[in-house]
Amino acid sequence: MTQMIAHYEVANYAAFKTAFDNDAEDRGNNGLSLLQLWRESDTSAWALFNIGDAQAARAYLEGAAAVFNSQAGVTGTAFHLVETA
Repeated sequence: MTQMIAHYEVANYAAFKTAFDNDAEDRGNNGLSLLQLWRESDTSAWALFNIGDAQAARAYLEGAAAVFNSQAGVTGTAFHLVETA
């Protein structure tokens, strides 16, 4: 099973969360299913996703995610695809 741990650096968590919730359908259509979202601070969040389609998820992260990032006030990201050992 492939999962992704994502770290988002954001300008404002409340604005990020609204945009994140609004982006759920687009993520889902691109192979990403949210398992958990954590708020670290007003400027940092972590998410754990199940990856149903790794190719679609990578394409989303390399393209369409840029639109989400600009709408959500994301200032930095880090994505780690991991597999159950």
